[in-house]
Amino acid sequence: MANLFRRLIAPAAPSIQRDTVRLRLDDAEIDVLRVRDPRARRIKLSVDERGARLTMPMRASLVSGERFLHENRQWLQQQLARLGGDGLLAPPLALREPGALPLRGALLPVRWQDGRFTRIEVDAAGACIQLPARAGEASLRRVLREFYEAQMRADVGRWLPAYLPGLPRAPARLRLKVMSSQWGSLAPDGSMALDLALALARPSACEYVLVHELCHLMQANHSPAFWAEVEARFPHWRQERDYLREEGRRLKATMRQLLANP
Repeated sequence: MANLFRRLIAPAAPSIQRDTVRLRLDDAEIDVLRVRDPRARRIKLSVDERGARLTMPMRASLVSGERFLHENRQWLQQQLARLGGDGLLAPPLALREPGALPLRGALLPVRWQDGRFTRIEVDAAGACIQLPARAGEASLRRVLREFYEAQMRADVGRWLPAYLPGLPRAPARLRLKVMSSQWGSLAPDGSMALDLALALARPSACEYVLVHELCHLMQANHSPAFWAEVEARFPHWRQERDYLREEGRRLKATMRQLLANP
């Protein structure tokens, strides 16, 4: 009872706090995610496909955080440059403005049409995005996600039958989601997850990731036996692995930007 009483009156643990801070670089302004984390022991700046992140202990002042950020502006700019400038394969897609839609390693010219329904169609001229007159950014991001999921499912549905012979079973189901570091995973129940950013990659890279995860149905590891299974089904897997290592951050950053509301 005494322990229960102490837990009831104990102050609640501080929660993680997030906001953004605007930073001026040499040729652009960027938003840096500022995270005040009770687990942090020091101020830290990091960059990945999601952008720049400033992590601070709860006790650190906002002034000290901004000073640290400005002191490391050049390092931050260099890291962003390594991601390809803004880290994107194409300029951000703006509602009803000229642009390009990345798909399967290519950039499709975009044209806009008014219509009763929200949809995206691909033809010989590029990508046609149809939106109702009152549709806004949220509708655009929603139809983009639906479009990329449909494209991925079509590709997997076309490739999968060729690889099923010799497997102990087919995947239980396929989930498509935005993944921070992985390209795919296979759960113990046989359900497969693939990164939606693979829709932006060249098709052979997406096919390699599918084969990689299918081979985990036989070898739940990365042993020599596992890679032998991959080699037997996809002899050129090394080229696709190298491609994803080189282009992965840009692919993931582009997909996050496409699906994020401004």
